[in-house]
Amino acid sequence: MPNRLVEQAQEVAKEDIDKYKALLNDAARSRSYLYPIKGIFYFMSHRELWKPLASKLVPYLGLYASVMGPMFFFTYLPQLAIMVFVNGPLAVLTTILLVLNESAAVVSILSKSFLLQDALLDTFDGTLIAKNKTEIVANGREVNSRGDAIQKLGKALKKPFSKFSVKELVRYFMYLPLNFIPVVGTVAFIVIRGRARGNSVHDRYFQLKGWSASRKSEWLSKHKGPYTGRLRKSWIHEAQIASRAHMSAKLSTCDTLTYHAQFEALVWLTMTDVTSFGTAATLLEMVPVASIVFSFTNTVGAALWAADIEGKDTEMTKATAPELREAAKKVE
Repeated sequence: MPNRLVEQAQEVAKEDIDKYKALLNDAARSRSYLYPIKGIFYFMSHRELWKPLASKLVPYLGLYASVMGPMFFFTYLPQLAIMVFVNGPLAVLTTILLVLNESAAVVSILSKSFLLQDALLDTFDGTLIAKNKTEIVANGREVNSRGDAIQKLGKALKKPFSKFSVKELVRYFMYLPLNFIPVVGTVAFIVIRGRARGNSVHDRYFQLKGWSASRKSEWLSKHKGPYTGRLRKSWIHEAQIASRAHMSAKLSTCDTLTYHAQFEALVWLTMTDVTSFGTAATLLEMVPVASIVFSFTNTVGAALWAADIEGKDTEMTKATAPELREAAKKVE
């Protein structure tokens, strides 16, 4: 019986590895994880895109200071008492980093809802205009004929960015304790935040395209790898079966191989999430103080990605073309 369980565990682990490799390939081919980096360089090389950020920098720093002070005063010592048991002498440093990240999260939610909304909208639309996608921007705002990419932006007719969400704030602090688990917990926290970030990265693009909620959902479902990474409940169940089989069998050479196979499957799963846009953007926006700059560069990166999709210049859209031709043949 134990041997049968071990064989089942090895088979499940092998199947999972193959699935995760396919997902990683899907995400890697799209190169979506590169767009936050592209956004940084594009932002640096196009000075006109600095204007929305410059107009909000002083108010943002004031908001950051007003949040960070109370956060350190009220939350540092209680969290330090917990972190001492987890990180020992390093707790002093890790707790400082934790409070900084918490402050950055609160500031990010508040600023994007009340302070940076219009500036980020201008940055996204301005980047599309800079990439010669003026016609699509015109679907959501007035566009002037003169000036640089930002000066051409007229009155916005549509605004997709959502206002303050209590649920988002609660969700952040609900998953925050994961950071108390060394390494694994932090990775899980970033991946979860990355998925939420990835689902909303192209809200403005979908709105400019005039897509319905169902069409948007269909697109995101089809391209989960590039946007958010993928994790299906059935795979979690399979991993649990393999784990139980491993725990119930005596430790042997065969069991050890099974364990390593399971570990490799988890590595591939993690890599699938790391290669998504949402995770890459989340990592950048977790940098204290500099998070405002990365919020703008990530917006530029999202717009560059949208421009490439619009120009059929990504692996995602290239892969769709043969499918459309096949569908046309069936109609004929």
